[in-house]
Amino acid sequence: MISYAFRRVLSAIPIVFLTITVCFFILRLAPGGPFDGERALPANVLKNLRAHYNLDQPILTQFFIYVGGVLRGDFGPSMVMEDFTVSRLLSIGLPFTLMLGFTAFIVGTLAGLVAGALAAVNQNRWPDYLLVFVVLIPLIIPNFLMANLAQLIFGVYLGWLPVGGYRPGSYINLVMPIIILAMPHGARVARLVRGSMIEVLGTNYIRTARSKGLGAALILTRHAIKPALLPVVSYLGPGLSYLLTGSLVVEQIFALPGIGKYFITAALNRDYGLVLGTTILYVFIILALNLIVDVLYAWLDPKVRLN
Repeated sequence: MISYAFRRVLSAIPIVFLTITVCFFILRLAPGGPFDGERALPANVLKNLRAHYNLDQPILTQFFIYVGGVLRGDFGPSMVMEDFTVSRLLSIGLPFTLMLGFTAFIVGTLAGLVAGALAAVNQNRWPDYLLVFVVLIPLIIPNFLMANLAQLIFGVYLGWLPVGGYRPGSYINLVMPIIILAMPHGARVARLVRGSMIEVLGTNYIRTARSKGLGAALILTRHAIKPALLPVVSYLGPGLSYLLTGSLVVEQIFALPGIGKYFITAALNRDYGLVLGTTILYVFIILALNLIVDVLYAWLDPKVRLN
């Protein structure tokens, strides 16, 4: 298991390098720059700024300077937010983004497991039809539209929840963002659990367990849940990465102090360093999550060999 994890880490190095390369050259070669605004800067000021951020160097030289900084753990300065490095901005917003994403992940996963299992046990009956209809809604409506609808209904018309903003300790402000993030994730988990559970409940060993007089609850907990979780576990890694990346938009809509605020601002203002730093950070998170999922999959299914 340890050797497998080590090989996966080594195989991730080319992926990270390719991501840095592609993102770097796309940003640099696109028209415009971080110092292009409605009012043009004086020529001498623009020249000094470009020299300060190494933008006056050939693009290959800029690339090697940036890669060298990343290898030292330095993502460079922000070109728009003065006196802040990219590492500092990420360290400020990352804890909140992780808290929001992981909370939505736990809520959505638990709700999806329960809903999918109930739908499978009641296959082709009214609870199954109702749950299938309910889980389709967040899959059809994008989360940014769902967030605006929730703000309008529960924040403006009914006044039950705040429409945005966050202060330390004001956890009620997180109710809507967490639910909005958790809904599509929970819907996907429910669909996976339902299909997998129906397949498992139709296998021969489940029929044998029923013929021996075992109760439905015991069959589900002891014999059906573990094999039914295999496709769910495969999805959890990408699912969590979708939540963390999707939280960027939700954070912006609800005015939350996560990475989303910095990333959206950086993308609009062509802040090369912050956009690249955020992208690299998410690549590392996604690769780590996929590694954890692979190990869990092997633990759940002993037939899997990590060769």
